[in-house]
Amino acid sequence: MIKSIGEIRDPIHGYIFMTSVEKELIDSQPGQRLRRIKQLSGAFLTYPGAEHSRFSHSLGVMHLAGLLGNHFMRMSYIDEVDIQKIRIAGLLHDIGHGPFSHMYEEILGKYRNMTHEDVTQWLIKNSELKEILTKYGYSPQDLSKLAVGKLEKPDKSFLNQIIASQFNADTMDYLIRDSHFAGVEYGKIDVHRLINSIDVFDKTLAMNIDALYALEAFVIARYEMFKAVYFHRTVRAAEIMIVRAMDYANDQLELTSFQKPKDYLRLDDANVLFRLLSLKPLRTKRIRISRELAELYSNRKLLKCVHTTIIHHRNDFYINLMSRDEIRTQIIEKIGEKSGVDPNYILIDVPTVSSVPYYPLLGKPSEIPVFQNLPDGSKERRKLSEYSPIIDALIGYMDIIRIYTTPKFRNKVRKGAAEIFGKQPFSTKITM
Repeated sequence: MIKSIGEIRDPIHGYIFMTSVEKELIDSQPGQRLRRIKQLSGAFLTYPGAEHSRFSHSLGVMHLAGLLGNHFMRMSYIDEVDIQKIRIAGLLHDIGHGPFSHMYEEILGKYRNMTHEDVTQWLIKNSELKEILTKYGYSPQDLSKLAVGKLEKPDKSFLNQIIASQFNADTMDYLIRDSHFAGVEYGKIDVHRLINSIDVFDKTLAMNIDALYALEAFVIARYEMFKAVYFHRTVRAAEIMIVRAMDYANDQLELTSFQKPKDYLRLDDANVLFRLLSLKPLRTKRIRISRELAELYSNRKLLKCVHTTIIHHRNDFYINLMSRDEIRTQIIEKIGEKSGVDPNYILIDVPTVSSVPYYPLLGKPSEIPVFQNLPDGSKERRKLSEYSPIIDALIGYMDIIRIYTTPKFRNKVRKGAAEIFGKQPFSTKITM
């Protein structure tokens, strides 16, 4: 067994034990910085208990990755060295998240064409994390890949799926953790039943069909948390405000111009919000709006949703269309023209994500790998949709279009949005 040197009391998993290398990684500057980044960004303004951090979530993922590792070691697939690597990968999987978590990622993608996973790999290979891992005999290069589920190891490719797959340690932890702190019931799942029912089938993680009820509950929990918490309209109001504030002040505050790890590690929720609130309001119109939005966010004077359209059936053309900045800008300008409101005070939110756990390499959501034990002791791979009409009904995506504005423009923008979205398909009003 891996030797632990201490433990941390966690409200979700109880005692989380740690090894020497894990303790040093936890105590590092990159590790401690995660305490200052909220897991759910602005969700605490709607769910007051949702103040938990990326730090506690990372500890939870390390713990669950270790439980999966122990499970696979009992099945003789891996050894203790692999378990330690998996735990480290779980601990570091979110090390690259920026201020306000996924909200910063929108700015990072726009100005640097990077994701938090890119930053995670960069930090592991270029910060003090590299020295710690090297000191204990681990390859920073390999662990930077494993932390984001991209390690090239053909004989044990399933190790990546412990971090990134339909039923990975990351998703298991954030469902129960986010549910607990948000004070909702949707994310409660039987983690231990799921972990003990996973096997490796054709180098891919698959779930024993005997645990169908636990797997169904897992997928339903993900779907309900998506609707009730992650994309609750008031939660999203706070989040798109902080995104717009960071976007407009990006050049002024140099939020995405980092070149060295020490520059990036200064960025956390409190640091960025303070700097937004400290902007000199008379510089430019965009800077004034950035500071105004930060002040409204800080005092929970949130934007109001004046229009919502929900589409439950995936349409790739529509998704590609609405993901383009220039198209969204045209829609906002037309609403502003119809309503007589400055387009800078109109925001469009188009969060297009999977409504069920989905990883492209492993097939569409209905094809979550499952297997059935046969009388002769062999296993037969099947599709989850063959056994679960519930999962089949939840397949697909929930595409939401919402239009927001400040309270004083609420009625005007509602009427303008109704003209654009209500009379004929808005796609006919967009010039390409």
